[in-house]
Amino acid sequence: MRVDAIAVCATDIEIIRHGVPAMIDGELPFNRGFTPGHEYMGTIVKLGPTVDEFQVGDRVTVEVHAGCGRCQRCREGMYTSCLNYGYRAKGHRANGFSTDGGFAEYAVNSINTLAHIPDEMTDAEATLIVTAGTAMYGLDVMGGVIAGEGVVVIGPGPIGLMGVGVAKALGAQPVILTGTRDARLEMGKRLSADAVINVGREDPVEAVQHLTGGKGVQYVLECSGAPNALNEAARMVNRGGRICLAAFPAEPVPVDLAYLVRNNIYVFGIRGEGKSATHRAAALMAQKRIDAKLIHTHTFPLAEVPTAIRYARDRIEDAIKVVVQIREA
Repeated sequence: MRVDAIAVCATDIEIIRHGVPAMIDGELPFNRGFTPGHEYMGTIVKLGPTVDEFQVGDRVTVEVHAGCGRCQRCREGMYTSCLNYGYRAKGHRANGFSTDGGFAEYAVNSINTLAHIPDEMTDAEATLIVTAGTAMYGLDVMGGVIAGEGVVVIGPGPIGLMGVGVAKALGAQPVILTGTRDARLEMGKRLSADAVINVGREDPVEAVQHLTGGKGVQYVLECSGAPNALNEAARMVNRGGRICLAAFPAEPVPVDLAYLVRNNIYVFGIRGEGKSATHRAAALMAQKRIDAKLIHTHTFPLAEVPTAIRYARDRIEDAIKVVVQIREA
């Protein structure tokens, strides 16, 4: 595929800086001519010999992972948890992580990692499908969100904001967004959050309990990586509730395990967009049920890739989405 646009993710910054989590053959990827980038879209220009699922000229977006297809997890559809992760000889691919990514003019993708996008969708919007897919995987398949049940999203970064849109599209009620920045919380309102909580001004657990009449919610999507986020999430859900961890804390954090056990609370992590969540997210966005254009983005031309990466690095805390337009739309 010809890469038309690519978003800069905080994980890309980590890979460029430290080579983690993309360790190839035990060596740092940027010392091996490694190409990062995993949130990209583009146009198909050439097909493999047996490919009839796509045509030259199709506009597509990608998801990161193509599992080996042979291990137990891949056979279960959990290819983001492939037991042969990084083992290229057995067929595993994770573009931008264990294999070359999208900061290039062209990229080679398995058909299992591609999803069609409509012509009316902009390039920048299409790069957010993978972000929406991550939230989708955490909420629908792994979380089992049921219409009419409540969801709290902690952290109004791109995944958290898309989580608000996904939760509303799936019928969750109420959907509550917590964070520290009023501008980001306001964006959550525009994405149909029923309520927002600025944790710098009020206790988020008390606020959630107040908004739900003391019942709590059934699901929490944790996207902040804050040290006490899991403990707070545990006190936002009711007994038997579910907590999805979609962020990486910088350091190990203390957790009140006894509280989780006593209240039969389910905790699970996600890595990316498993079980074809990108396709489902693309469908919701194509149906205008999630308006990704509301996510604030900054767009740079191809010649300014270093500037775009520095801009993203310096504004990770702002949780903006930086997009590089490889080719003019």
